Amino acid sequence: MDGGGAYGGGKAGAPFDPIQFVQRPQVILRAVCLLFAIIVFGCISSQGYYFDHEEKKEVCLYNKDNNACNYGVGIGVIAFLASIGFLVGEFMFEQMSSVKTRKHYVLGDLGFSGFWAFLYFVGFCYLANQWSRAETPQGGYGVNNVQAAIAFSFFSIFTWVCYNMCMRIFINNSQS
Repeated sequence: MDGGGAYGGGKAGAPFDPIQFVQRPQVILRAVCLLFAIIVFGCISSQGYYFDHEEKKEVCLYNKDNNACNYGVGIGVIAFLASIGFLVGEFMFEQMSSVKTRKHYVLGDLGFSGFWAFLYFVGFCYLANQWSRAETPQGGYGVNNVQAAIAFSFFSIFTWVCYNMCMRIFINNSQS
């Protein structure tokens, strides 16, 4: 185990090395998850809606299905907040002296990551389906943003799954 503690953590109270922290695969992947979440909800929030003069209200570019825009923004915002929370947890991981606390953190992180990969899969399918049925807006307003949100929903599936696999490898290596 190379002197490591439970669930891959070093001894509690060890000095913090910021370079080593940033180079951890789980920190890099979590930062990528955070970036993709910003892109997904940012693209939909900024140009995912337009004003429909016939209906006299703002409607979603995804086939006028406001639920599609709400879903995309929702999973993006929650993924953003969760990524920040898990990065803070990763930062505090070395300070967790209780094996039980480390275990709960790691298992919670694994469960959430797997579930969120599934929600991004659902979101990708939903957004892509609604976009394929939508009419192209006048002047191409928001087309690039809507397509970017779909693309980064797809990429997010893999980042959350890769993070989950990275954590499993991390756990297996720390227990051997």
